[in-house]
Amino acid sequence: MFDKILRKISYDIGIDLGTSNVLVYVRGKGILIREPSVITIHRKTKNVVAVGDEAKKMLGKTPPSLIAVRPLRGGVIADFYCAQQMLIHFIETVHSMPSKFPKLPRPRVVIGIPSGITSVEKKAVIDASKRAGARETFLIDEPMAAAIGAGLDVSKPRGNIIVDMGGGTTEIAVISLFGIVVSRSLKTAGDRLDQEIVKYARDKYNLLLGEKTAEQVKCKFGSTFEFKDEKSITAILAGRDLKTGLPRSVEVSPAEIRNALRAPVYEIIGAVKDTIEDTPAELMPDILKNGIVLAGGTSLLKGFSQLMEQEIKVPVRVAEDPITCVVRGCARVLESDFLLEKITS
Repeated sequence: MFDKILRKISYDIGIDLGTSNVLVYVRGKGILIREPSVITIHRKTKNVVAVGDEAKKMLGKTPPSLIAVRPLRGGVIADFYCAQQMLIHFIETVHSMPSKFPKLPRPRVVIGIPSGITSVEKKAVIDASKRAGARETFLIDEPMAAAIGAGLDVSKPRGNIIVDMGGGTTEIAVISLFGIVVSRSLKTAGDRLDQEIVKYARDKYNLLLGEKTAEQVKCKFGSTFEFKDEKSITAILAGRDLKTGLPRSVEVSPAEIRNALRAPVYEIIGAVKDTIEDTPAELMPDILKNGIVLAGGTSLLKGFSQLMEQEIKVPVRVAEDPITCVVRGCARVLESDFLLEKITS
């Protein structure tokens, strides 16, 4: 009875707690928050100064009294206090939005987590959620959430393979009968691609780039195949000259960026191959028929799906709106008590 009353006065929430971005779904309202996983706090008082978009603008630009951090690294909570404060901010933001009735921040929360994290890391997520005001917290493996959000039928005795490439981790899973049959989790994803661009600029041009600059270059010029008119396009790498310490910029071609990204791209493709090799033979015909589905922001890298299809000899497609697949999967679980009981922990 009390739980029914709480459902009426509090929103149920699905959260994709990503390394790069946090997406928040509210039951009956849709995706209301889509912001970077960044928080700025005062170094001494620990008071929150900014969260999300505003905090991201401050990365690398704060005075000594402030610190802008990404509390999640490699898909797990690296800074518990900052992660907790970020969750509190987003949950309170949801409940402070204009509504017909006043709401209390005591929601049920479903959070997508990497499949390879430890029980200690799971407990950290649950504790952060509860301290942020959740009355119940359910965890769902990110590849399962991504598969559901991508529209795959995970209930049938049929093999579906999902590759969720986010900012901190790439999650690969073969799913059948509401369960993960085979999976891989590797810390090679969007952040690693950014780091490779930083490394390339340092090694070849003696130029130090910021993470944000590298990310912008990746999103605008990154690719796995030569694309139309690329020879007429140049990317500008602007940073600090490591010899003089002064600002400097250089022009590079998209082909150079593609070469810088080659190692992590093929590392992901190799992990997908290994996962398929470990898959039971009975599921192989399903994979050949249904193909591989890509989710997550890194799947939007130009030509990634075509290169993976060429290398693995299996059809590959990018899910519709791949960035929101995990949070949409959390939403479907929230809306179905059957799914909530079947696949959450």
